[in-house]
Amino acid sequence: MSIGFWQIAIVVILVVLLFGRGKISSLMGDVAKGIKSFKKGMASDSTDSSDLKNISENQDSNNQDSNKKE
Repeated sequence: MSIGFWQIAIVVILVVLLFGRGKISSLMGDVAKGIKSFKKGMASDSTDSSDLKNISENQDSNNQDSNKKE
């Protein structure tokens, strides 16, 4: 038994009647904010990892210099 168009339409109508348009629109706004903050977090993680890579490369070169002095 598959779900048909009319069954989906009835469920959507019931959800709108129960929660109202205002509550659904505010919920969708919250979902959009969550997606935007997730994208920002992913973008900042990629820049943070490249900064960490540069720091670790500098530390490795400093360690090699100090090993040569000993």
